[in-house]
Parts: sequence; C-alpha cells; structure tokens
Amino acid sequence: MLLRLETLFDRFSDVMGWIAGVLNLLMLVNVFYDAIMRYFFSTGSIALQETEWHLFAMVFLFGIAYGLKEDAHVRVDVLYDRFSPRKKAIVNIAGTVLFLLPLSVLIIEGSVWYVQEAYSSGEVSGDPGGLSHRWLIKLVIPASFLFLVVSAVGFIIHNLNIILGIVAPQDRPKEAL
Repeated sequence: MLLRLETLFDRFSDVMGWIAGVLNLLMLVNVFYDAIMRYFFSTGSIALQETEWHLFAMVFLFGIAYGLKEDAHVRVDVLYDRFSPRKKAIVNIAGTVLFLLPLSVLIIEGSVWYVQEAYSSGEVSGDPGGLSHRWLIKLVIPASFLFLVVSAVGFIIHNLNIILGIVAPQDRPKEAL
C-alpha cells in the first residue's frame, strides 16, 4: 500500500519536473527571441522581458517539488553522509515534518492574501507595455508550495518505506500502480 502511494506521489512530482522543464524551454525561446529582436532589429518588448522573469520564477517554484522527490535539495551533509540509510530516513522525515511542511503552510497562508489583493485591485505592470493580470504570476507562489506539500508527503512515504525495509535506500518504485 505504501509503495503504491509513493508511486502516486512520485508521478505527481515527475509531472511538476516535466512542467518546469517545458517552462525552462519556453524561457529559453523567449530570451533568444527577445535578444535577437533587441540587438539585431533595435526593437524590444517590455512584456517579453517581464515574461522572462515570470517564467524563471515558475521554473524555480515548480521545480522545487521535483527537486525534493529527486533528493536534490540543499542539505548540510557533514553528519548526514555518515548516517545509516535508516537514520537518514528518520532525519529526512523529521526535517520534513518539523521544517518543510510548517514553512510551506505559512507561505501558502501568507501569500493567498497577496494574490487576492492583486486580483481585486486589477494589478498590472508598472511599466508601459508590460503584462496585465499580475495576480496570475502571484498565484504561482501559493500553488507551488501546495505542490511542494504534496511532494513532501511522497518524500515522507518514501522514507517510511526505507525505515520499514520495503524499498532499498536508492530505489524508487516505478510501476507499482
């Protein structure tokens, strides 16, 4: 049962990684087009420049859920590297429950008003020719941390599977569903 749940959460995190990858490709195309237009044709677009940083923010914020699943997040490894796989799993669960989940909930709760304010005020870019509907990019903040919470649940389940001996420390279930 835990293996199936882990696979389900892993698939969600993989989708988030795929979305971040596609957004990264779109950002690359956007920057390339904007640079070509600016340097070779002496024309530019404020909207394209704002889209660059919006896409960059989305790549980062959506990619953190995938980074957690792949265990590619930043950690102080001075002691952690010397721990047994079981102790590492305990540290991972404790860190997720004590730090990651509460911080994510605080960010979600604290950023929802931010989105509501931008939506209700009809906030747009302060630059002429900039993007409208600023609330859409602000919505990415609580959404990405909600996605991180989902990924964190999968991370906890994976580490529980290690503690219970269901999977080896480096194994991730592929098709348990």
